[in-house]
Amino acid sequence: MAKRDAFLLRLDPEILAALRRWADDDLRSLNAQIDYLLRQQLRAAGRMPAAGARGEDQSGDD
Repeated sequence: MAKRDAFLLRLDPEILAALRRWADDDLRSLNAQIDYLLRQQLRAAGRMPAAGARGEDQSGDD
């Protein structure tokens, strides 16, 4: 697996709570859910290659 960088992310408490609920619903960790959503939007914006193009797992799970 590729090296991952860590950084602090400050979120509004309501956004954080909603992300936690969504992650729980999708059976993902909060970190994996944020990563999944960011990758999804980066692909939609054409700023990242499609899943599988570089051998990436499409599930977004850690």
